[in-house]
Amino acid sequence: MRTDSRLSRMLHVLLHMARDQQPKTSQQIATMLSTNAAVVRRTMGGLRRAGYVQSEKGHGGGWRIACDLNQVSLYDIYQAVGTEKIFTIGFDHSHPDCLVERVVNDAIGEALSDAERRLIKRLQSVSLGDLAQQFSRRYPT
Repeated sequence: MRTDSRLSRMLHVLLHMARDQQPKTSQQIATMLSTNAAVVRRTMGGLRRAGYVQSEKGHGGGWRIACDLNQVSLYDIYQAVGTEKIFTIGFDHSHPDCLVERVVNDAIGEALSDAERRLIKRLQSVSLGDLAQQFSRRYPT
């Protein structure tokens, strides 16, 4: 099963954009992520709609940060990127009348709900600014 890496990839891009202060074209970002520019434009579109980036057309144009990094949480980016589910673990519903299946699904559901609440809380507590500061401390220029 393939993992959904959109959040980490977009955080990577945003931190590069914040450090460089220069606009990045969709093609430059695509090269950085080993993907194509159309995928980048589609994903960055969600960030633009949320007000985290802006795009400028023409020579010297590209994507720029349009927000205060300290005011945007990792959860905000997660939502803007459009990832549907945090966890892909699912339930078996092949025997809805089976009491054992119900107990198993209840236990899994409870564990997933608890894990999702904790993860969301953690993502909400870390800002893009926090990541930028961590990077600067670890790898000063």
